[in-house]
Amino acid sequence: MRSRELFSTAFVLCALVGLSGCKSASPPPDRLSQLIAKGSDLFFNETFGGNGRTCGTCHPAENNFTIDPAFIATLPKDNPLFVAEFIPALKENFENPALMREFGLILENLDGFADLKNKFVMRGVPHVLGLRTSVNSPGGPRTGWSGDGAPGDGSLRSFATGAVIQHFTKTLNRIPGVDFRLPTDEELDALEAFQLSLGRQEDLVLPLRLKGTVPKRGQAIFLDKKLGKCNLCHVNAGATSNLGQGSLGNANFNTGVEDLPDQPARLTTQKVPRDDGFRTPGDGTFNVPPLVEAADSGPFFHNNAIETIEGAVAFYDGEAFNKSPAGRTLAKLDPEGKGIELDGTQIVAIAAFLRVINVLENIRQSIMLLEASLAVSSSAERARLLTRAVHETDDSTRVLRGGGLHAEAVAHLQAARRLADKAVRSHFFGRKYTEEAIREQKKARAFLVE
Repeated sequence: MRSRELFSTAFVLCALVGLSGCKSASPPPDRLSQLIAKGSDLFFNETFGGNGRTCGTCHPAENNFTIDPAFIATLPKDNPLFVAEFIPALKENFENPALMREFGLILENLDGFADLKNKFVMRGVPHVLGLRTSVNSPGGPRTGWSGDGAPGDGSLRSFATGAVIQHFTKTLNRIPGVDFRLPTDEELDALEAFQLSLGRQEDLVLPLRLKGTVPKRGQAIFLDKKLGKCNLCHVNAGATSNLGQGSLGNANFNTGVEDLPDQPARLTTQKVPRDDGFRTPGDGTFNVPPLVEAADSGPFFHNNAIETIEGAVAFYDGEAFNKSPAGRTLAKLDPEGKGIELDGTQIVAIAAFLRVINVLENIRQSIMLLEASLAVSSSAERARLLTRAVHETDDSTRVLRGGGLHAEAVAHLQAARRLADKAVRSHFFGRKYTEEAIREQKKARAFLVE
């Protein structure tokens, strides 16, 4: 990128994530800002000499850095996501276009490339938000759905190397220098810095002073060690666990998701091998994902087995979980030897809580995007930031409406969305509309939390 573009992007990212080294627009960007800006450019634009895909192909910013069937359906047929459909060398054993389009599943060769026809798993695309709070573990970094998504040292820095080899290749030979080029050390540093800058930089501190009757009850059940027990594995609705013996960091558990009956992908005629999880061969465990960003980034679990946040909560009341090693562990910790037993209203209440904390995060992001748009001189960059704010606001509205929650907040969010959209299209009154949109976002937030 040209120096002006680099500075602009670095400034905007600093405004979004509030990193300590980003204090004002006047000094030259520091090293971290430069890395974040370069990482952003690499993430969304660099193909590494491969088949045309970028990191942003599967982790688009406009869709919460993940993909799902609804988003996939909006893409043109020549989008790089669909290379298996128009590059002959990738037609077989690279992706399963049918499962990708219907269920948002991506083919992964986690056990190596020696037997492409038989050794693979089908997984959803995890979002990359809040990584700073969710990848650390005493046992080493936890990346990807099973915690071993990166080659080499398993770190987030190395994650891009595995992604390029798996997803960017021109042929199934996967020869570096021929089918793709591997990221350099400097590029890996930049990609890591950018990914760590995305989303929340710290965990929530629960309980929050929520206003809604049902979400408030859901939070209480979530935190109750004898009822919901959710906070044992998702401390503060994040990705760290504490089973009463101190923090486990981001931990791996066998929760029985692979034992769910009627998994959508397996109802088809397509081959979907059992996913054995962590390591090779796998031990059947998967790492803990953060929950703050969950409600608007489904489908849920590593295999996209469940579509709704209510269904995801209900899974833990079911037989597959309670008979799993993780379920039995929770039962052992319970004075009465019980696993998780929830009634329908309690499931809905927990889901309502998760919906609300997701929207609170969306509102935080929306306000930061709107404020950042006021600080840039480039009209194109301003329009991009405002458009992102519109997407975040649409997510907020959809998540609340999906749970029948906070109609007053929804009305203010709709007003904020209209104002942000006007700001995108207005040359003379863009600042005025943006400032009004910020006020509407804050009014919406006031209905959710004190």
